[in-house]
Amino acid sequence: MRPEPVSAPTTRAPVATAPVHAVKAWWQAAPFALVFLLFFLIPLALVAMVSLWNFNEYELIPAVTLRNYLSLFEGCSRLTDNGDLCVTLNTYLSTFKFCVLVWGITLLVGFSVAYFLAFHVRSSTMQTVLFVLCTVPFWTSNVIRMISWVPLLGRNGLVNQALMGMGLVNQPVEWLLFSDFSVVLAFVHLYTMFMIVPIFNSMMRIDRSLLEAASDAGASGWQTLWNVVVPLSRTGILIGSIFVITIVMGDFVTIGVMGGQQIASIGKIIQVQTSYLQFPLAAANAMILLAVVLMIIWGLTRMVDIRKEL
Repeated sequence: MRPEPVSAPTTRAPVATAPVHAVKAWWQAAPFALVFLLFFLIPLALVAMVSLWNFNEYELIPAVTLRNYLSLFEGCSRLTDNGDLCVTLNTYLSTFKFCVLVWGITLLVGFSVAYFLAFHVRSSTMQTVLFVLCTVPFWTSNVIRMISWVPLLGRNGLVNQALMGMGLVNQPVEWLLFSDFSVVLAFVHLYTMFMIVPIFNSMMRIDRSLLEAASDAGASGWQTLWNVVVPLSRTGILIGSIFVITIVMGDFVTIGVMGGQQIASIGKIIQVQTSYLQFPLAAANAMILLAVVLMIIWGLTRMVDIRKEL
């Protein structure tokens, strides 16, 4: 028998898997990209477009103009006769004031609660129970939670009755409700949870051996807190700060209800302009507010690179 000829090994062409993986990646990103396009980019483009339109008492005029932006800052280059700033700058200063106050208080309260839950509550079950208790107020709408302060802080509310009953005051305290105090109090009540959650998440990722090492090195509790816990929690602090600041900057319901429609904010001005059908002017205000908020976020993210920390 003749030996069968041995055929040379054949090499198969490599399967082109790279295009397939690329197509799969595009399909995976498509739903999120579509949602981002429909609910953010397109509405933002429409608002930017309307902000450049003209308008009168009864119609919108689709003609490109900078009149809306210029009218917002009309008179801002000089002080008024009373030595005050223009309406837009005064409103932004009022909004920034609420942002700083609410941010500082929510940071203090949120950090304290998160620290207690992360380092003093050992049982994960108890942590879950306490977290659920913290979220109980969120089971109702914000408006109901705000209105619940009225019978407590009002002129004839429980606080004033208690103060007068104890003889601490002779007449009801007026600034408890429909004032800057009540607005800040409502903001803190509504948005402290947005500070607690990210800070708690950062603290739970801290290696407990670092705290033991700091204690063994002779560091006091405050030194460990300031030099170990706070730096390692900076990502959660930053994320919580972004949440609180952006929400307060655009809020108009809380300021309207708790301020008795007497306190100005950027969000409130936009809401009023919209109610008067001044859509181009409201859109211009919204674009300026968006730019200011983005600059604040950009400044905050310069302090910590969130992508590296998460």
